[in-house]
Amino acid sequence: MAGGKKNARRQRAWIVFQDESGISERPSIRRTWSPRGQTPVLVHAFNWKKLSLCAAVAYRWDGRRARLWFQIKPGSYDGGGLIGFLEELRREMHRRKIILVWDGLPVHKSKVVQAYLRQKKGWVRQERLPAYAPELNPVESLWENVKGQELANFCAPSLEAAGAECRRGLRRAKRQESLLFSFLRHAGLTL
Repeated sequence: MAGGKKNARRQRAWIVFQDESGISERPSIRRTWSPRGQTPVLVHAFNWKKLSLCAAVAYRWDGRRARLWFQIKPGSYDGGGLIGFLEELRREMHRRKIILVWDGLPVHKSKVVQAYLRQKKGWVRQERLPAYAPELNPVESLWENVKGQELANFCAPSLEAAGAECRRGLRRAKRQESLLFSFLRHAGLTL
């Protein structure tokens, strides 16, 4: 990461951490309180439908700003869906240079995604996180935060309701730049 930080400063490139996750109607179970002798019971649908989440947390090379972008869609992310997210990120970043830091998910290594990244070589340079080290990605803390607050013990009546609650949590995190920097510190990283 140290080499990437130096390159980011030299190129005035944003360091962007990206990750995917998912939610369903099944609640994210968390500890809670209740009156003695009244065990809380969560009643929820048990189906296999899910929404996929994709997020990127970007940090400016000098550590002065942090930004969050996210996308929620039905089904799973494939090469085309991921490229769509990266294109949206590119527009939002106004084509500023970025260093994209992500894990070794097979879709990240796919031919179509790698061809796209080679085509955008002047805009993006990619760095891989070490295998089996999700704790180094600040976006993992974002997922924990949203699933531990807005989605904690939330028994969604529908997949759309779960998506709306998740969107509310992601918007909350997006508004709190200090929270985004805390995710970076939690990963043991600094700018």
